[in-house]
Amino acid sequence: MTSLHKYLAEVVGTFVLVFGGVGSAVLAGPKVGNVGIALAFGLALLAMVYTIGPISGCHINPAVTVGLALHRKIGPTDAVAYIVAQIVGAIIAAGLLLAIAKGGPGGYDPAVAGLGANGYGVHSPGHYALGAAFLAETILTFVLVLTVLGATDITAPVGFAGLAIGLVLTLIHLVGIPITGTSVNPARSIGPAVFVGGWAWGQLWLFIVAPLLGAVIAAGVYQVLHRPTTTITAQHAERATESQQEERAPTRRPPERH
Repeated sequence: MTSLHKYLAEVVGTFVLVFGGVGSAVLAGPKVGNVGIALAFGLALLAMVYTIGPISGCHINPAVTVGLALHRKIGPTDAVAYIVAQIVGAIIAAGLLLAIAKGGPGGYDPAVAGLGANGYGVHSPGHYALGAAFLAETILTFVLVLTVLGATDITAPVGFAGLAIGLVLTLIHLVGIPITGTSVNPARSIGPAVFVGGWAWGQLWLFIVAPLLGAVIAAGVYQVLHRPTTTITAQHAERATESQQEERAPTRRPPERH
């Protein structure tokens, strides 16, 4: 697997996460509600863990990449490239969502409707203040990154990382949507902010700084809680076992005898 394959996988994975999660809020929010939006984010991540996890590790979140880098599960060069790829995927997804939303009755103005951008104060769904938003994003990202580190550990049950990570992202959104719309992912926040501009761009710093801080704390806490003798990458942890790969491999017919 080349580096390019991994970077492209991160573009695709982040695209699916943002298009599915933010798309559910922008295009179907009034119909599915907060629970539906939370499930959309969780299911998108769950699907991508099993789809691109064996290729790139399915970080699709700069905060997760930072947490894994601090835990030495990814090198610094790959980490930077992953983050760039994630931002690109999120921007593409947000742009296509905007194009679709504009085709609806009455059009769509992202500066007014928000395009699922994260915010605090008057731009918070529940009008939560800056301090509450910062604290919530830090704690919720901590929970996410800690779960990723644990679920992809060499001692974790094989094949269940996607379930744990997808479910915890759903839980995180159920808590965080009323506060900030839930970011816990700088790329997810950057994508819509590029098209909304104005207030979204001005408040974007919080949705970069707080998730990264949460990731750093999670990496530190996990290092204290668990010191494995062997470290494996996330994509290795999310890959099928050798026996499972053999089961899924095409059956070879024995050579015919003449």
